[in-house]
Amino acid sequence: MIFKQFFEPESSTYTYLLGCEETRQAVMIDTVGSEVDKYVAALQQHGLTLVFTLETHVHADHVTAAATLRERLGSKSVVHRDAGAQCGDVLVTDGVHLQVGTLDIEVRYTPGHTNGCVSYLVGDRIFTGDALLIDGCGRTDFQQGNAGQLYDSIHAKIFSLPEDTLIYPGHDYHGRTVSTVGHEKRENKRLGGQTSRAEFINIMANLKLAYPKQIDVALPANQACGQVVIKQSA
Repeated sequence: MIFKQFFEPESSTYTYLLGCEETRQAVMIDTVGSEVDKYVAALQQHGLTLVFTLETHVHADHVTAAATLRERLGSKSVVHRDAGAQCGDVLVTDGVHLQVGTLDIEVRYTPGHTNGCVSYLVGDRIFTGDALLIDGCGRTDFQQGNAGQLYDSIHAKIFSLPEDTLIYPGHDYHGRTVSTVGHEKRENKRLGGQTSRAEFINIMANLKLAYPKQIDVALPANQACGQVVIKQSA
């Protein structure tokens, strides 16, 4: 498998490129609109054809490149059917498998950060978006977030995997690029060790986080697969 991790510093977003070495078909997970030229250059460098852009959820902190890449390269946008992005070309549900060359991509429904979150399991690694971060997790106080649901999702769909499964998150703010299921089960500051569901809900209820600074632009844009919505004046 061809694999590349990109980092967009303004929103601390990780984007992932996965390619089949045999068919030269590829997917990208959680793209960022400002980084399109970098993605296209990487695809050309490896001789890859982009088949899908995969969204882990409708993002509130950056605008996806899905629509731009669809226009430029003919790729199809993949989102969960409950994500609120009917612009998606492929609306997936829990347990769906996407086959891209030799890549088998399993969709795991992991709501709680938002009601449309998914993680993508590919071989020895899982791409968790904002549901599970390294030593943390996504907030649960907007976009139909639910702390109890997030706790259940992570334990059922991620912590149930072998402990050496690699975790690639949607963001990191401290320069870390990858973790493992075993590490997060033991050491995650919000979920690790013997943290109970009730304790987790209490932790999430008392974070007192600031309003996401890009949400008013990013949310409506991402509901349109990255096409920025311009409101008409009366």
